[in-house]
Amino acid sequence: MTRREFIALISGAAAWPRATCAQQPVMPVVGFFNSGTPDGYAPMVAAFLQGLKETGYVEGQNVAIEYHWAEGKYDRVPSMVAELVRRQVAVIVANTPGNLAARAATATIPIVFTTAGDPVQMSLVASLNRPGSNITGVTSSSVEVIPKRLELARELSPTATVIAVLVNPTNANVETQLKDLQAAARTLKLQIHVLHASNEHDFDTVFGTLVQLRAAGLVIGSDAFFNSQSELLAALELRHAVPAIYQYREFAAAGGLMSYGSSITESYQQAGVYTGRILKGEKPADLPIQQSTKAELIINLKTAKAFGLTVPPTLLRRADEVIE
Repeated sequence: MTRREFIALISGAAAWPRATCAQQPVMPVVGFFNSGTPDGYAPMVAAFLQGLKETGYVEGQNVAIEYHWAEGKYDRVPSMVAELVRRQVAVIVANTPGNLAARAATATIPIVFTTAGDPVQMSLVASLNRPGSNITGVTSSSVEVIPKRLELARELSPTATVIAVLVNPTNANVETQLKDLQAAARTLKLQIHVLHASNEHDFDTVFGTLVQLRAAGLVIGSDAFFNSQSELLAALELRHAVPAIYQYREFAAAGGLMSYGSSITESYQQAGVYTGRILKGEKPADLPIQQSTKAELIINLKTAKAFGLTVPPTLLRRADEVIE
């Protein structure tokens, strides 16, 4: 072998690793934004990853996920979502109000949302069947069933005249929630007291006020921050002996008295499936909005007994699950 041939061989070998690296596909990055907390949303993240897996994507193997958590500080949402847009992630996955911020921030990056409200009324999409543009997602329709939760609270305490309602004043859907609740209260001939909480420190004040009001029960409004505080809310309910009802099973499983609404984990699993389909090349505009239309009633009978409450047999028969 001549000296020239040897040098050519060595030069070619040195180039092999670079050539091999150049042929490896770049791992897509999904921007996962949530207005709650990592601990509170751990089951939802697991469901999202399961949905991704169903479409062939596994975190760390063929997809990277960049998590951004607002932890209930809604004033941070626009800047956090803007950072994902600057990063030019492959897909943005966001709950309310991050989905609204993403909708305003980009018309090109695909967005998969989760929401408890009506996405058409929120101006997230043009229609449920043809969302259009760069956005699609899943709605659990939990906001729409808030009046039903008030009815269930009244059914549990048929002689009640005062029921308290807890909402997050910074929530994008708060006006809709209160309007529907006030209409339902008039029909039921109930007086409702509206209480506000937007951080953990507000909860002690809220439950202290509940005792002073002598409210027969508490209806907790739909809110992502509240979702991440299910265990704390259930613990405060037990400590202050105020019967409460929330939207998701996680609340009742943590010791809350009742929950009524669709499954939030199913919503996140479907969001994972949609994210995977978009990564494979499908367009958000061609993916109709998924709706979780089945609401489940969960009753924690152990908590009812601790309160000295007798749950009406008619209510128990309608329950999808009774925790004893």
